[in-house]
Amino acid sequence: MLQLSELYRYPIKSCAGERLAEAEVDALGVHGDRRWMVVDEQTGRFLTQRLLTQLTQLRARWQGEELLHISAPSMPEIEVAVPAEAENLRGVTIWRDTLEVPDAGDQAAKWFSDWLQRPCRLVQVPATRARHVMSTYPEFAQADDRVAFADGFPLLLIGQASLDDLSRRVGRPLSMLRFRPNLVVTGAEPYAEDSWKRIRIGEVEFRVAKGCSRCIMTTLDPETGERSEDREPLTTLMTFRKREDGVYFGQNLVPLGSGRLLPGMNVEVLE
Repeated sequence: MLQLSELYRYPIKSCAGERLAEAEVDALGVHGDRRWMVVDEQTGRFLTQRLLTQLTQLRARWQGEELLHISAPSMPEIEVAVPAEAENLRGVTIWRDTLEVPDAGDQAAKWFSDWLQRPCRLVQVPATRARHVMSTYPEFAQADDRVAFADGFPLLLIGQASLDDLSRRVGRPLSMLRFRPNLVVTGAEPYAEDSWKRIRIGEVEFRVAKGCSRCIMTTLDPETGERSEDREPLTTLMTFRKREDGVYFGQNLVPLGSGRLLPGMNVEVLE
């Protein structure tokens, strides 16, 4: 029997993951997931662990729906309120998308600039300003598919058996958080999720849009931020999961409705 075994969200793009006991899903994925992002102050371009590995140590946790608690090593903890939706807008760029979103203010900007040792700002995206998935992946998206600050799609799913198989091939246990999923499923064969097209968890249906292309971020230890000297697990993935356009592990999902998710819920493959 297929079951949802783990739920995660990442309130700030590229921050440490938060394991959830339950979650609400809306059009943008897990509620509160990747609704915030750190950007370069001058260019507005997004900043991630690809460039700044210390972001692996950034912890952000929602306090209700209007306040974010933020902490990092050797820094005082701060709380940042969700900024007004139409005030203090800042132009930002994430991959191919350029958009205007609310800036979280000077206190948050100074905190991140001091910690990262570079001028930067913290921004937040309200649902009304979310990106269109079609702008990045027109061949895999529908007109009304939206995404916050995740790379391309609202949700990422990985089968536990797929990670177990990869760990066996690499020769050591790998943390699921290296791959930053929202949903983890048990009870399937390794890489069974590659063939799914539509699934249901609880009362929520999801369209399986496309495989997730993996990058150098998978070589970072999510606990320490240290990069694997042997470039694992990317090195092993390239031996059996490489296609012409990338190396794939996990599946991107688009929710077809909203509802509550709990670990232990059955997962039904509809197509």
